[in-house]
Amino acid sequence: MIKIRKIFKNISGQFFGRFSKDIGIDLGTANTLVYVKGKGIVINEPSVVAINKKTGQVLAIGREAKKMVGKTPGHIVASRPLVDGVVSDFEVTEQMLKYFIEKVHKDTFSFFVRPRVVIGIPSDVTGVEKRAVIDAATNAGAREVYLIDEPMAAAIGARLPVQDAAGNMIVDIGGGTTDIAVISLGGVVASRNLRIAGDEMNEDIIRYCRDEFNLLIGEKTAEDVKIAIGSAGTQKEKMQMQIRGRDLVSGLPKEITVNDEQIREALSRSIRVIINNIKTTVEETPPELIADIMRRGIILAGGGSLVRDLDRLIADQTEMPVRMMEDPLTAVVRGTGIVLEDIDALREVLMENQDERPLI
Repeated sequence: MIKIRKIFKNISGQFFGRFSKDIGIDLGTANTLVYVKGKGIVINEPSVVAINKKTGQVLAIGREAKKMVGKTPGHIVASRPLVDGVVSDFEVTEQMLKYFIEKVHKDTFSFFVRPRVVIGIPSDVTGVEKRAVIDAATNAGAREVYLIDEPMAAAIGARLPVQDAAGNMIVDIGGGTTDIAVISLGGVVASRNLRIAGDEMNEDIIRYCRDEFNLLIGEKTAEDVKIAIGSAGTQKEKMQMQIRGRDLVSGLPKEITVNDEQIREALSRSIRVIINNIKTTVEETPPELIADIMRRGIILAGGGSLVRDLDRLIADQTEMPVRMMEDPLTAVVRGTGIVLEDIDALREVLMENQDERPLI
């Protein structure tokens, strides 16, 4: 029976492979990126879905849905189906994955679209959370689903020699999670996964404005402030920015000016937690691997790592060299793409619970 199943799987895989484009997905809390084998990154859109609650109809996905966040009437909800890097709304996640898979295959007869998919997910997700991702991707049209730890994918995307007997340390600060991992021989030796990352930094800014200025601002405004003047260390040139929101006392519109020092104070709590966990991970790493990391340096990836001077602050606190990888926003999806290009050689870096169900 098992032999027949394998033969059927090989035949069906070859058939659907002729009509499908294998894809790698960075299923992020903030953004979803899609890599197509042989083409590169073809989709980079927000992980946001707008739904009409009255009819259950999906109105928009990606960029169009993000434009609606905070601006919808009561019967329309624009939300993220992933929270802290894991699926919080299965059906909406399935709709979003189906949308991206169909967008990649828009020139292909849809009946035959059954791609192989490699998906990057946070390193400490539970078996139930892994199964939710696999089921969502399978129901969205994938014929085979492989999962890979995001820090492993980011390290591969940075072209680090993850399969060698040498220490590689990666810190991937995404939207919902921060993954810290020491990698050697294709596996994770020491790691930490935090629910503190870019989104929490936005919340820090919202709280600071509320507590210090009695000003209520939205998530998008907080993110704009973080990108424009956010920093982890003192800047040579002072930066400031005007922000608008609602006065919590009068309830009327209010505009204030904030500077980089104030926003640095707002971000300090989240940054301190991330750095403390990096130091703890270093303490748990075998000394031989520490020697390798001191030569190679700690590699930063993910959008959250773009906060000004964060690399310098981590270097000061850990007394180890730190460098930003090239194009940190696309690190994970590029890693899934490299795995796709040679999945047999890199199979050992994938999570064990890949989808092995027969095609029907």
